[in-house]
Amino acid sequence: MFHLPKLAATALVAASLMVSTASAQTVLRSSDTHPDGYPTVEAVKAFGEILSEKTDGRYSVEVFHSSQLGEEKDTIEQTQFGVIDMNRISIGAFNTQVPAATVTQLPYIFRSADHMHHVLDGPIGEEILAAFDDVGVVALAFYDGGARSFYNSSKPITTPADMAGMKVRVMQSDIFVDMVAAFGGNATPMPYGEVYSGIQTGILDGAENNFPSYDTAGHAEVAQFYSLDEHLMVPEVLVISKVVWDGLTPEDQTLFREAAKESVAIQRELWAAKEIESRAAVEALGATINEVDKKPFIDAMGPVYDKYVTDPALKDLVARIQATE
Repeated sequence: MFHLPKLAATALVAASLMVSTASAQTVLRSSDTHPDGYPTVEAVKAFGEILSEKTDGRYSVEVFHSSQLGEEKDTIEQTQFGVIDMNRISIGAFNTQVPAATVTQLPYIFRSADHMHHVLDGPIGEEILAAFDDVGVVALAFYDGGARSFYNSSKPITTPADMAGMKVRVMQSDIFVDMVAAFGGNATPMPYGEVYSGIQTGILDGAENNFPSYDTAGHAEVAQFYSLDEHLMVPEVLVISKVVWDGLTPEDQTLFREAAKESVAIQRELWAAKEIESRAAVEALGATINEVDKKPFIDAMGPVYDKYVTDPALKDLVARIQATE
């Protein structure tokens, strides 16, 4: 009978254990439309590191940034079907699929970033996260999406009248379309990756987004007028496919939630720094940034609220958000 030398046998056992350990690790694929280094991308990486530590290396996360797995609308569907494990998505990309989350897309629903944090960190935030269970994903945490403002290639916007006839890109959200229409503009739903060329070729006059997106997507190169109307503060949400979630033990589900919540503070810190950095970058490129009186913009939003806040439960949710200090 053939016998391995003692050292060789020990090495074989060690190699076998290494294979066993490696095969026990599950690498989750997570999608993001933003470039590497962007606060949400780095936050999901941090989530993965925290999760790996909490699960003793059984789970890790690989982030596919820069729309490598597709634009948001497509990746939402892939996540719902379990083709993509996790996703960092703007709530606006869910359109009206999640009624409770739709409220966070309403223009001027949040008075400031602090107000948004107080709402989302409390019971209202947990209520909205839980509402995603009905659409094939489990929402783990909210990330900052900053304040979104209009920018264009022709002139500063100081009043809603300045937007008359302006072709403005919005994400594929009915609320966003109706918001631009209420301001007198022509909303053009379009994937994020096509905005630069759209403005450059004149298909679009402009778009709306936060400073980091305006900067990192290069939009300041083709649309130099940025007007601080801050019409939206739409949260980002980190979700996991319900297909994947249902395969986790209750204990691991708790660890996933804990890791996601811990990554929020990291994302907010990165976001605050990135906003300052991006504003300076676009100003250095020659962007003209102007303040606006928000009251006329807020006053124009009555029809949007009338259309989307008809259900008594949503009216109550809006009232509770507005009452939050």
